[in-house]
Amino acid sequence: MYSSPTEILRSVYGYDGFRGRQGEIVEHMVAGGNAFVLMPTGGGKSLCYQIPALCRPGMGLVISPLIALMADQVAALVQAGVRAAALNSDLAPAARDELWQAMRAGELDLLYVAPETLLRPDTLAGLKQIPLSLIAIDEAHCMSQWGHDFRPSYRQLDILPDHFPDAPRMALTATADAPTRQEIVELLRIGEADCFIAGFDRPNIRYAIEEKDSPRRQLLGFLERHKGESGIIYCLSKRKTEETASWLEGQGFRALAYHGGMDKAAREQNQRRFQREEAVVMVATIAFGMGIDKPDVRFVAHLDLPGSIEAYYQETGRAGRDGLPADTLMLYGADDIALRRRFIDESDAPEQRRRMERQKLDALLGLCETAQCRRQVLLGYFGDGCEPCGNCDTCAAPPELFDGLVAAQKALSCIYRTGERFGQAYIVEVLLGREDERIARFGHDRISTFGIGTEHDQATWRAILRQLIAHGLVNVDLAGHGGLSISDDGRAFLRDKPALMLRAPRPARKERGRKAARQEAAAAMPAEHRGLFEALREKRIELARAQNVPPYVIFHDRTLAEMAAVRPRSRAAMAGIPGIGDAKLERYGTAFLEVITGYEARAEA
Repeated sequence: MYSSPTEILRSVYGYDGFRGRQGEIVEHMVAGGNAFVLMPTGGGKSLCYQIPALCRPGMGLVISPLIALMADQVAALVQAGVRAAALNSDLAPAARDELWQAMRAGELDLLYVAPETLLRPDTLAGLKQIPLSLIAIDEAHCMSQWGHDFRPSYRQLDILPDHFPDAPRMALTATADAPTRQEIVELLRIGEADCFIAGFDRPNIRYAIEEKDSPRRQLLGFLERHKGESGIIYCLSKRKTEETASWLEGQGFRALAYHGGMDKAAREQNQRRFQREEAVVMVATIAFGMGIDKPDVRFVAHLDLPGSIEAYYQETGRAGRDGLPADTLMLYGADDIALRRRFIDESDAPEQRRRMERQKLDALLGLCETAQCRRQVLLGYFGDGCEPCGNCDTCAAPPELFDGLVAAQKALSCIYRTGERFGQAYIVEVLLGREDERIARFGHDRISTFGIGTEHDQATWRAILRQLIAHGLVNVDLAGHGGLSISDDGRAFLRDKPALMLRAPRPARKERGRKAARQEAAAAMPAEHRGLFEALREKRIELARAQNVPPYVIFHDRTLAEMAAVRPRSRAAMAGIPGIGDAKLERYGTAFLEVITGYEARAEA
C-alpha cells in the first residue's frame, strides 16, 4: 500500500496534481464513502477508483462491459507497475485457477470483470471470501432502463449492496441524463449527497452537423484534414459499413469495417488493429465503441443520424480522450429522421419507453436544426451550460434564419394536393413548376400549387421539407417509396398558422475552408517539434509490437509531445514529464532518452 493518493498519482501515473473534482472524489472513496461519478470521457474517471483501490486494504473490483476493453485497461495498469488482471470467459481453466490463487493470497490490486461473469454463483461465492477495497461499476448508465445502452445483466448489479455490504460502491459514467442518474443511485443505494457531477463539456472537441447533400463528397472533405490520423466513422447498417470501408480503401485510407454480423474472429482482429496500429479508420455500427480506450482518436464522423443525444455525445466522446484537438461531423437527412421514427414506432418496447425514445429523438433533431452554439444545446440537454464556445460550426458560421410560415404552408398544401404519396424530389419539382412528363401524366401541372415556390431554389426546398419532417409536421412512408404525408401536427399547423423560423441551407464549404482547417490542425504542434515527435512515436510502436500491446499503454501522444517540446537529457528530467511514473521511467527512460539525444545529434551534424 502507498502512503497517500498524491504519492500514487505521482509515482504510479506520473502526474503532479489532480484535475477538476478528481481529488475530492478520491478522498471520499478512500474514507469509505459510496459515490456516483459523472465525468466527461477523457476527464480521468479511472483514477477516481484506481487510486482509492491502491490506498485501501483489499482488492479493487471493477465491473466493465467488454473483454477487449478490460484487456487494454489491465495492460495499461501493468505497464504502470500495478498488479491488475481480468477474470473473463477467455481464460483457460489453468489460468483461471492461478488467478483465483493470486486473489486469495492478496497478490492483486485490481480485478476487472464483466457483469455476466460476476453474476455467476461461483464467482460471487469466491469473491465473498476476498477482502474488497471497493467496487467500481464503469459505464453505469447501462444499468438504467432510460440509458441508451441498457443491458439486462447490468441491471442485476443491484444485488451488490446486499452481497458486499462492507465494500464502498462507485458508479461511473460519462453519459446520463437526470432520469438515468436517479435510477442508478437508487439501484445501488448511493445517497444524493454522494453524487459528484463534474460536467459534460469536452472543450477540445469541435462539433459540426450538416444536412446530407453528397455524403461521400462531404466525408472526403472532412477526412482531408485528418490524413495519417486514427478515427471512427459510424454508419447505421452493416452493409453500409462494409461498402464505406471498401470505398475509403480505394481513396487511400487504411479503413476497417466492424459490425455485429461479422465473424467474431474477424471483428476482434479489426478492433485489435485499430487499438494497436496508427492511422486506422474504423467504419462501424454502434456495435463498436463502448469504453474505447484509445486516446488518440482524432475524429469521429456519423454518416447517419444517431439514436439520441446521449448516443451522439458518447460516440463523439471517443475522440480526443488525450485532451488534444479532435473533430466531429454528423450528416443527416430526411430519410434518417423517418427511419429513426420507424424504429421507435415498430419497437415492441412498452409505450412509456417508446414515448421517451420519441422525446430523445426530438431533442437530437433540435440539436441538428439549432441556430445556437451546438455546445450550448448539447450541454443544456444534460443540465449543464457554457458560453458560446467558438469551437462548433454554428459559432464559426452562424446560420441564417427566415420566417418559414408561408414556405411551410406552400409545402404542406402541395403534399396534400398531390395526394400525400409522392417523395421529396417530386414535391420540389411541382413547387418549382418544372416541365416533367411524370408531373404532366398525373395532372399536377394543373393544380394550384404548381410553380408557387419559385422564390426558393431546389436546395432550399429540400432543406425546408427536411425541417418540416424534423418538426413532426410531415411523415415519410419508408415502407413504401418515401412518400410524404401530412401528420396530425401538420394539419394543426395549417389550421392555426403558428410562427415558424427555419434555417436557410448553408452554402457549400469552399476549398479554402478545408485548407484553413488543415493549417489549424498542423498548428496544434510547433513545426520544430514534429520531427522528434514522429521519431518518438516510431520507438513507441517498436516497443509496443515487441510486447503485443497498444502503443498508448506505453505513453500517450500528449506525453510524447511534451518530450518533443522539453527534450529531456537525463532520467531526472524525464521524470518531470507528465504521464511518466516510476515504473515507466525504469522500463522506458533509457530507450526514449536515446531517441532524443540521437535526433539532436543528427540535427546538429
